[in-house]
Amino acid sequence: MGLGVCVVLAVSVLAIVALRWASPPTTAFMLRHQIGAWRTGAVEASVRYRWVDWAGISPELAVAVVAAEDQRFREHHGLDFAAIGDALEERRREGRVRGASTISQQVAKNLFLWPGQSLVRKGIESYLTVLIELVWSKRRVLEVYLNVAEFGDGVYGVGAASDRFFARDPGLIDREQAALLAAVLPSPKRLHAARPSAYVRSRQDWILTQMEQLGGVDYLAGL
Repeated sequence: MGLGVCVVLAVSVLAIVALRWASPPTTAFMLRHQIGAWRTGAVEASVRYRWVDWAGISPELAVAVVAAEDQRFREHHGLDFAAIGDALEERRREGRVRGASTISQQVAKNLFLWPGQSLVRKGIESYLTVLIELVWSKRRVLEVYLNVAEFGDGVYGVGAASDRFFARDPGLIDREQAALLAAVLPSPKRLHAARPSAYVRSRQDWILTQMEQLGGVDYLAGL
């Protein structure tokens, strides 16, 4: 194993260990967005981001993102092989590419990587995901995800999203608002929490149903 590879591995381990406790000041996705804004001179497109600790986040928000994005979150160890198999089978049958990324994978991607579907990126993402799951608790994974996920164009995390779309603290977000924010996660630059389309409203209703089936905020017990 080359020295360069050893250095990269060591840095990645140290970063993930540090982030078990430290709040990330930014992420790779935020930097990419901010650099794009600087290049175009679009000051209004600057990143909005405000870290909020777990205790300051409404439990409804945590349940909503699990219901929307990763209902086997508690059961898997970062990679959901059942979901990957379903996605591959759907691609074989219908020729359609469907995402199968877990919340843990999305955390790894948002923190350290770049958009895309290359095998190299997915390989690095898988390595980082396994490392995150080994070092962090499930609650920490969910806390970081809630803070780094994009909920609108340049709006990162529930702190900025709650301010931007509801003018309220993220600890005061109710079930309907939580489900509305989770509904835009698949495509936050195209779907809007402030101006929800009929599709976003239908996703919101579906997420609310899934939240109930997960057991509501009781789902979070023991994380």
